[in-house]
Amino acid sequence: MSRMLQQYRDAKALHPGMLVLFRNGDFYELFEDDAELGSKVLGLTLTKRDGTVPMAGVPVHRLEHYLGQLIKAGHRVAVCEQMEEPDPKKKIIHREVNRVVTPGTVTEEGLLDPKSPNHLVAVFATKSSVFGVAWVDLSAGVFGAADVPAARLTDEFARLNAAEVLYADGQAGTITEAASVVMPRTRSPRPDWTFDPTTATQALKTHFQVATLSGFGFEDDQPCLTAAGAIVVYLQETLRASLSHLRRLQPHRPDTLLTLDEVTRRSLELTRTLRDAQRDGSLLSVLDRTVTPMGARMLHDSLLAPLTDRAAITARLDAVEELVKDHALRGQLRDQLDACSDIQRLATRVSTARATPPDLAKIAATLRLLPAVKAKLSGRRSSLLAALEQRLELCPDLRDLLDRALKVDPPLSAKDGDVIKEGYSPDLDELRKLSSEGKGWIARYQAAEITRTNITSLKVGYNEVHGYYIEVTHANAGRVPADYVRKQTLKNAERYITPQLKEYEEKVLSAQEKSQALELQLFNQLREQVAAQTHRLLNTADVLAAADFLAALAELAASRNYVRPVLVDEPVLDIKDGRHPVLDVILPPGTFVPNDAAFGPEAGTFWLITGPNMSGKSTFIRQVALLTLMAHVGSFVPAKAATVGLTDRIFTRVGASDELSRGQSTFMVEMTEAANILNNATRRSLVILDEIGRGTSTYDGVSLAWAITEYLHGAVGCRALFATHYHELAQLAATLPNLRNYNVTVQEHEKDVVFLHKIGPGNADKSYGIHVARLAGVPEPVLARAESVLGTLEARHQLPVGTPPPAVETPAPKPPEPKPTRKKPTPTPVAPPEAPKRKPAGPTLFDDPNGPPF
Repeated sequence: MSRMLQQYRDAKALHPGMLVLFRNGDFYELFEDDAELGSKVLGLTLTKRDGTVPMAGVPVHRLEHYLGQLIKAGHRVAVCEQMEEPDPKKKIIHREVNRVVTPGTVTEEGLLDPKSPNHLVAVFATKSSVFGVAWVDLSAGVFGAADVPAARLTDEFARLNAAEVLYADGQAGTITEAASVVMPRTRSPRPDWTFDPTTATQALKTHFQVATLSGFGFEDDQPCLTAAGAIVVYLQETLRASLSHLRRLQPHRPDTLLTLDEVTRRSLELTRTLRDAQRDGSLLSVLDRTVTPMGARMLHDSLLAPLTDRAAITARLDAVEELVKDHALRGQLRDQLDACSDIQRLATRVSTARATPPDLAKIAATLRLLPAVKAKLSGRRSSLLAALEQRLELCPDLRDLLDRALKVDPPLSAKDGDVIKEGYSPDLDELRKLSSEGKGWIARYQAAEITRTNITSLKVGYNEVHGYYIEVTHANAGRVPADYVRKQTLKNAERYITPQLKEYEEKVLSAQEKSQALELQLFNQLREQVAAQTHRLLNTADVLAAADFLAALAELAASRNYVRPVLVDEPVLDIKDGRHPVLDVILPPGTFVPNDAAFGPEAGTFWLITGPNMSGKSTFIRQVALLTLMAHVGSFVPAKAATVGLTDRIFTRVGASDELSRGQSTFMVEMTEAANILNNATRRSLVILDEIGRGTSTYDGVSLAWAITEYLHGAVGCRALFATHYHELAQLAATLPNLRNYNVTVQEHEKDVVFLHKIGPGNADKSYGIHVARLAGVPEPVLARAESVLGTLEARHQLPVGTPPPAVETPAPKPPEPKPTRKKPTPTPVAPPEAPKRKPAGPTLFDDPNGPPF
């Protein structure tokens, strides 16, 4: 085994579970199993070293490109670099891993989505069915933690959308089982000692230099602190750089946020579409009018965790309203913000000593814009905008330092020089002068040598391989002076050196080397000075993000004619001419049909909506949920008027799909989602149901739908919209005082049906499924036969209506929450209609003497 291959294996042993990119001259090489995996992921040619060892490689100048591919594929990578220049006298070059890149720790701009956070998550299981969860967006300096009940672990993982997850080796089975549905591709099991509560918590205290974490809002024995400490240990091992930009650990307070479980986030397509998981077509895509990556990430997080505190929501709405009304202010502020760089991620790269000269130049340019931004925020009436103006630090000392030290458009690498301004360092200026005067000296020397030798074609030149030289053509070889020493032979000329030229070469080259070394030293010192101000830069970034977020919501409201919602404490909802925020943008102007929605003591709290497929039932109920959510974010809403009662949770039960990986059928998934709603909804919740019971037989399905409706109406008493094809449920309006029947208006003429997409009082008596099949292109013979079968079934086997079976006991209502606005009437128990009894023997529908209808 060669010594180089042993170096590679040593690096692998120190970085288990990682691909090692091993620098060898102009390539980074992969060997053995890494080579085989890398060739598949990166599309590389697989060869063999010494005829036996699998090998693949990528060019040095393409490293970032291939790193990006590996990170997107979920791999962790250790870069093993040559730590010295090749020396013919040495048999082996010293190499070591100087960079580790993982999906959760990446900070490079080209490897990150600028509009989304990049979370590294750690999870710690306890014996009490509580999980400690901590997360960090290393690129933005955001660090949070919370203790999460087992039932909520999946929802938290879905909210965080982790790029990488850490857990103890010994808890791997427990954690992957609890959150396997939303676990990221990159899973990094860690030694158990890194999740030891004492060790992890001490690592956290050492990082923050505190004796207790109570100052951050935690108790020192909380499980989430163990997870947070494990993150710190992991980052110290992988980054090998300062973590000073992680300046505080923020407690996550679910009680101050509107709870959205993973099913609801997915069903409402908040950040990704259901069909293809793309950002385009989601609520986020149509609401996002931000002009900075920082503001875009704030909007993303706000949609996934809306507020429930009325004062906090009102403060946002006040700020948005002021910016909506002042068009000039909004436009000027957005123009200033648009010119700002992503200070959050730039500050992180500075803090971790990875910032390049252009990174510092971007920080300097943004700092120069701050006075103008502050001026736009000055004198605002809304408390939130005024607070942002107070928080915005102009950092004049830092701006002055960067302006004095850094050239406006520096090169990517400080090693190349030309980064530091003239006048910043007298020593550097002197060395540069010596180097720059070389051109003039060479010109004078060449003229003198031409005069001395009378060789008019004589030239003095320089290249990096041979240094300075005098070039004389072969035709003039007889005129070469005796003090010329031959250096190189060319096809048509000879190159020489003289003692005087050699002396000057050593002087100039020494100055150039010293100049580059000094400039690199000055840049590193400058970066350290900026890093010492990371906390101020991150505070500035927070202000810019919030200003962009609010201005973007105002721009959206002004451009789409949105209205400010009225927030009230009572669990009511009153929307006039509401529009679906996504379809209102996607569809041609003026084609979306607006609808009203009213819930309250007089209007009822439960809407049972019947009507045909494709008529707009699903769109309407999602629309109500999205407008409610937008109001809690602090956004204006697409409507003529909207009063929104504060909501603690939004639940959805929409569509159906198998989860074969978990062994769950469509109906099992449906019932699991329904159970979650029934067990966790409160009077302040908003529940959206799009079909219940369709995954089983008609009789089972209508019975379940009947019972679920009764329970939500009586025992829970929440605001609910239930879109269904079970027309039989309309009978419940006679016995459930807060239930109202609504349907989608349809115009029918012979076999033609026009869906008006308008929601009105009353219930539909059929679903027009065959008409929808006709629109889908089902062959006419099939449609004709379906109509025949439908007629037979309706005539012979229609569920009886109006003859209820013996009543069943309805669950007792939950105790009312404090300060109810009105006492709910007690529902009268009503049972679902009895299905026809089946005879144990004898002819059935399929034994009809005239033949089955099929």
